[in-house]
Amino acid sequence: MTRFERQDRPNRNRPAKGRGTDRAASNPRGSGRGTPRRKAAPAQGGEFALPETLTPALPAVDLFDELDMPAALLKTLAAQGVTEPFPIQGATLPNSLAGRDILGRGRTGSGKTLAFGLALLARTAGRRAQPHAPLAMVLVPTRELAQQVTDALTPYATSVNLRVATVVGGMSISRQAGSLRRGAEVLVATPGRLKDLIERGDCRLDEVAITVLDEADQMADMGFMPQVVALLKQVEPDGQRMLFSATLDKNIDRLVKMFLSDPVVHSVDPSAGAVTTMEHHVLHVADETDKKAVATRIAARDGRVIMFVDTKRAADRFAKRLLASGVRAAALHGGRSQPQRNRTLDQFKNGQVTALVATNVAARGIHVDDLDLVVNVDPPTDHKDYLHRGGRTARAGESGSVVTLVLPEEKREMTRLMADAGIAPRTTRVKSSDEELSRITGAREPSGVAIVIEVPQPTQPAPRARGGASGASGAARSGSRGRGRRRTSGTGTGTGGSTAQAAGAPRAGGGTGRGGAAGGTGRGGAARGGGGGFRPPPRFRPPRGAPPPGPGPAGGAAAAARAPGGGGAGRAGAPAPGGPGGRRPGPAPAAAAASGP
Repeated sequence: MTRFERQDRPNRNRPAKGRGTDRAASNPRGSGRGTPRRKAAPAQGGEFALPETLTPALPAVDLFDELDMPAALLKTLAAQGVTEPFPIQGATLPNSLAGRDILGRGRTGSGKTLAFGLALLARTAGRRAQPHAPLAMVLVPTRELAQQVTDALTPYATSVNLRVATVVGGMSISRQAGSLRRGAEVLVATPGRLKDLIERGDCRLDEVAITVLDEADQMADMGFMPQVVALLKQVEPDGQRMLFSATLDKNIDRLVKMFLSDPVVHSVDPSAGAVTTMEHHVLHVADETDKKAVATRIAARDGRVIMFVDTKRAADRFAKRLLASGVRAAALHGGRSQPQRNRTLDQFKNGQVTALVATNVAARGIHVDDLDLVVNVDPPTDHKDYLHRGGRTARAGESGSVVTLVLPEEKREMTRLMADAGIAPRTTRVKSSDEELSRITGAREPSGVAIVIEVPQPTQPAPRARGGASGASGAARSGSRGRGRRRTSGTGTGTGGSTAQAAGAPRAGGGTGRGGAAGGTGRGGAARGGGGGFRPPPRFRPPRGAPPPGPGPAGGAAAAARAPGGGGAGRAGAPAPGGPGGRRPGPAPAAAAASGP
């Protein structure tokens, strides 16, 4: 189980250790920008006291055309069908484009990605990053959210000639290091993998002028706070910082006080994230058996649905149960590799999978169009997890429903969770066969025919055709080779590719040398192979006082004219017939006469 999938009960009444206001305010370490003292607004619920802006914020806009952005970005927005900004975009973009620090809160699906993304791209356009040194950075808590941010920003980044690199765990770190080495102006990263690349020397942050923290509260909940603080201390001290999240609680109070200077504070809606287009239902079931039957019927509905469970094992088991019942289901959790998770999400988006059984790994960072139902098979233990699970539906103004299945022993905890979230759900007692269940969720009886989801197999590269024999690795292996001193007559091929017929009687001639010319030559070919004196092998030494060895038989016309007489055949040949220093007696006298003067 990954760290962010742990279902620990929140300590609602106990303050976070080491994050008191006095300690954070007196800490001299931080951005070093001389952050002015700010008045604090009264805290609400579990939130920290939001800072009040000292410098008045610029007014909100109603159209993107009113913003000072490059024409290429405005053209791409129109091409994408985005003409009017969402409230959080219209309120924060005028100030972020002016270089102000931003503290923004908005529910999932409210348009936070473009709220910081457009300003980041507009202010970075026209610059070029050096190898290993990005100019802007977006920190996110999960791989899925990193991929969503990358997909959302890529068309706009391409329009202004900016390169985006994504750095997350579970993928090849060598490829990610290669992307940074080639240069990327915008970096989207999770803290852990980015820390690894910095330690390897593949990335440095001293040129990062714009830093964005997306879903900062979840990074704090996952234990990334020390890494996030260490990364923020490496960026440009006077750069722009923007912090966006669906919930702003006391966990990120330290980040705001250390790194944001007189930020523009904007909140689209309360931290509870109440959405008028979203319906909340709590369905009371009798026992665990009835709960499984109800969840199976809901999964068999006509349409896609995300079903959240507590653990990875529960996700795998429930997905197998649904497949056996005839529901096209797949599991998504932190125990899967990133390619497997990407493939599962693609299958869910294109309709090959209709029921996605997920842990909290999918609670943030997954955007699926036209998803109108989210089911909490296992209720969350924290109201923030409930809000982010439900945020997968009713996105960008669409409507949707969030259904939670509750056992009798979970009623009290669920009532308290809904109160913390500021939600008044509709409560209904149901059984798997009730018509009310079908009315609320579209549940129906599954087919009962087992289904197997096909997994695409990677294409294997075609085997390379082996060419004809050439060089020393070709036909020369079957014939006699250049340096074989004791080879009998035969035919071989040298490096040059031409064949040679061995000359002389058995054990007198040799195979071809590497030059590949005809007639018992040495390494250099015809001109070099013949005419040379006998060159003794390393283990042979002529006796003292012996006359110098004579020339060998000619390996070619030029060698024959230059070196008449008996001898060896270069480096590759055998001892010459009758030549001094030879190890074997020469051939018949007739053969000797034929080679004499």
